[in-house]
Amino acid sequence: MDRRDFLQRASVGAVAFSLPELPSFMADKRMGIVVHSYWSRWNSKVDSKKYPPFTNALQLLDHCHQLGAGGVQVIVNGWSSDFAKQVREKREKLGLYLEGSIGLPKKAEDVPKFEQDVIGAREAGAQVLRTVCSSGRRYETYHSVAAFEELKKNALTSLQLAEPVLRKHKVKLGVENHKDWRAPDLVNLLKQVNSEWIGVTLDFGNSMALLEDPMEVVQTLAPYTFSTHVKDMAVEEYPNGFLLSEVPMGKGILDLPKMVDLCRKYNPSGTFSLEMITRDPLEIPCLTEAYWETFPALPGSDLARSLRTVRQHKYPGGLPRVSQLSADEKLALEEENIVACINYSKGKLGMV
Repeated sequence: MDRRDFLQRASVGAVAFSLPELPSFMADKRMGIVVHSYWSRWNSKVDSKKYPPFTNALQLLDHCHQLGAGGVQVIVNGWSSDFAKQVREKREKLGLYLEGSIGLPKKAEDVPKFEQDVIGAREAGAQVLRTVCSSGRRYETYHSVAAFEELKKNALTSLQLAEPVLRKHKVKLGVENHKDWRAPDLVNLLKQVNSEWIGVTLDFGNSMALLEDPMEVVQTLAPYTFSTHVKDMAVEEYPNGFLLSEVPMGKGILDLPKMVDLCRKYNPSGTFSLEMITRDPLEIPCLTEAYWETFPALPGSDLARSLRTVRQHKYPGGLPRVSQLSADEKLALEEENIVACINYSKGKLGMV
């Protein structure tokens, strides 16, 4: 696909990127699980008999299969060829899809390590990888327009370093809207990279932290989407802005059926992966001056709409908190929330 074709597709938003063919066993489109859903259990140090820690992809595959999930998205970092083979054999035996979560090269010297991780993921059966361009939230990490412009520059460099490797091994890479990029920012980045191998990992709820309308985000990013982080969100006022929390699907304010349908429209063979992080609510300090340091042109109407949404959608009993729970109670609630979401996906989203 040349630059003119890419821009034409992007401008009309009518044609998704070409995607790899997925195995026939994925025809049922069961929802998978992102490793970050196991925020407490992944590499946990808690000595729990009922909820033992997951320390590798093999354990995660086994458990998610037991829950009736369709696959996993898991961190790929330094996998040996032998381990990748074990993951492939496990995945094929259980009939699950596999997506990788991978770090980007920051400079040319990082490319060999990046390529080894791409090879490991591909050997294990992953055709789509997810990545982020920033480890921190925009309003907490960057404190000037210049600092955020530097992120944009570095992100472009990283993706340009990654692109030849992805093209060589025929693996797709989705950049997540990770509380850093507003949707137009991310689209602009993709247009600069101009590669059929680099698109989006679409998180359904993250961009609420940047005062975006979640449905508009899906409408903007769905044509570029390779993979997803599906979640429901709830909100609550606090003095400096609002609190934002993942909640079991169907309990929050997102129109999940419509969002899923939009993604299916542009990518009928795409996967849907649950990211249900069980934790205390996040503070979105949108009424502080510091929050606006990287948003010089953000319209006040976005703030007004976001605050109106918060005031119109009070979560019954207040947003859930976990910091007061024991370690075992946190693990139990985490599992309960994940199971509830998988059941919702089967009953309400047709992912059976």
